[in-house]
Amino acid sequence: MHQFKVGDNAVHLSHGVGVVRGIEEREFSPGKKQSFYILEIQDNGAPKKVFVPTDTSQNRLRPIIKQKEVEEVYKILKRRDTSALDHQTWNRRYREYMEKIHTGQVQEIAEVLRELYLLKHDKDLSFGERKLLDQAKTLLVKELSLAQQVEEKDVEKELETIFGT
Repeated sequence: MHQFKVGDNAVHLSHGVGVVRGIEEREFSPGKKQSFYILEIQDNGAPKKVFVPTDTSQNRLRPIIKQKEVEEVYKILKRRDTSALDHQTWNRRYREYMEKIHTGQVQEIAEVLRELYLLKHDKDLSFGERKLLDQAKTLLVKELSLAQQVEEKDVEKELETIFGT
């Protein structure tokens, strides 16, 4: 189980990339205390705080990926295997992509982003698919910029190069 310290970056599987701003113990009922990571998530504007119990944090938090995994993510993004883009209905695809994003696993999120970009070249995306594309892109850009210690705009430029947008 990974122990986070104040100031560490972490990925919350449902909320995205954040910074551990504190570790706090709270009493819920007499004699019952629990320790929490206080995670600050930057979410399009105002930061939001998420409290994650430290004893079960491995189910919800993971460290930022390492450089070796960054290279793997870029390989996934550059892959042009369109066989995965079978012609399912958009709502089935949407559910599948939502599930992948909510795993919080960067490789799954990269697959969603790649497939939606490729799909976008063939046809117009539904409103839900466009939102998922934006969500996957935001999550990936934030994590890749932290993992590589580069600006988010540099990661966005790299994605534009990969997908020709």
